[in-house]
Amino acid sequence: MYTQGELIRLDAHKAALRRRIAHHRVACAVVASRLLQPVVWLDRMLVLWRRFAPFAPLAALPLSLLLRRTPTPRTGLMTRLLRWSPLLLGTVRGLIAARAPAVRR
Repeated sequence: MYTQGELIRLDAHKAALRRRIAHHRVACAVVASRLLQPVVWLDRMLVLWRRFAPFAPLAALPLSLLLRRTPTPRTGLMTRLLRWSPLLLGTVRGLIAARAPAVRR
């Protein structure tokens, strides 16, 4: 059997070990809650999307009409490039194909 002093020392060690385990559990819970914040945000966004999803088709047509017509015309460089890029790419491909020597068999 253990002596009274040995049992008191083991009891103190057991209490300290339990406090350390409890502290580690709290620290793990804090870290896990920080790591899961993006998942919580994504879950909230999905709930919000599911709530408004039935109304999305109703809002799509007015929004598209609103966004299609702007009060000032877009005359930026990117708009011009996007408008003329199919014609330019077709012309460049045609020139490359005409310049390349014909393959004979």
